[in-house]
Amino acid sequence: MSDERYMETALDLALGGEGGVNPNPLVGAVVVKDGEIVGQGYHRAYGGPHAEAYALEEAGGRAHGATLYVTLEPCCHHGKTPPCVERITTAGITRVVIPCIDPNPLVNGSGVRRLRDAGIEVEVGVLEERARRLNEIFFHFVTTGRPFVELKLAVSLDGRIATRTGDSRWISGEASRVLGHRLRRRLAAVLIGVGTVISDDPALTVRHVPGRNPLRVVLDGEGRTPLDARLLREEGRTVVATSRMPAEREAGLAHAGASVWRLPDEGGRVDLTALLGRLGREGIDSVLVEGGGETAAAFLEAGLVDKVSFFIAPLLLGGRQAVPAVGGLGSERVADGIRLDGVEVTRVGEDVLYTGYPGRRQR
Repeated sequence: MSDERYMETALDLALGGEGGVNPNPLVGAVVVKDGEIVGQGYHRAYGGPHAEAYALEEAGGRAHGATLYVTLEPCCHHGKTPPCVERITTAGITRVVIPCIDPNPLVNGSGVRRLRDAGIEVEVGVLEERARRLNEIFFHFVTTGRPFVELKLAVSLDGRIATRTGDSRWISGEASRVLGHRLRRRLAAVLIGVGTVISDDPALTVRHVPGRNPLRVVLDGEGRTPLDARLLREEGRTVVATSRMPAEREAGLAHAGASVWRLPDEGGRVDLTALLGRLGREGIDSVLVEGGGETAAAFLEAGLVDKVSFFIAPLLLGGRQAVPAVGGLGSERVADGIRLDGVEVTRVGEDVLYTGYPGRRQR
């Protein structure tokens, strides 16, 4: 097998940590000796052993003289676990293959230098693009301190997220809903506007896949969230972000189990930049924005969306009063629209998943 094939195995292993490692990166590792995989592992939980430790433990004495494939530069500092560089050196590994350098200022090339100083051959750049996509959340958060924002919507072929009566269940198919719950598991928080709470009463859980529920965030400037809303009764934490909520409503929501964050007002609604700053300071590395249309427009207009994921269903809803996927005033000219880069199109059951990265940023 080539370096690329072994790195593919490590990258696939890394996905096992989805939903358990935030705000740490997803990392997989494979130990290869004489063309045979003798040890493998992945980072399973925040604060737990790193991928290299699991792989080297499984390899045991066979790690001596072997090659280690790991999906991110090994750490060289003391954190919640000992430095992986020390473990690699002690195990007798003679060659390390990585796709990219860890941008964390505590690492950022120091791990590679330490390995090379110890006489270990280090290869950098194998499947770098795929590795960066795997950890786009980590790379963004560790370099900006702001959560990675992904806008996810299920839309009809004619761009609607609900009918003129507000009915939206279900636009996408079951396969898309399962994948959507996997996104909820992977990202640390899921966010909706209070209008979606009132119209849909969503649970915002990961009930279609195993794993922990994300932090639930509701944009509610005036305190309209019903005290019996499902998301207040589900396991996990709910934050209601507000700017003008009456004190009695705040008390009621707090009694119902929500954390109420009072944030600055921006044009009559919650300041989204301030909200993301607060989330980042609390260690929330990523936010999945699920709607509705006005919330989607607010994030896009503020230039705060890092990735777009639209599940497009083979369905036509029609009607001037049907709810558009993205509300707001919209662009005056086509040239002013937000173009996407790095577009990928994937078939998901009968639906199509369209992903991309906004290329024109306003921030």
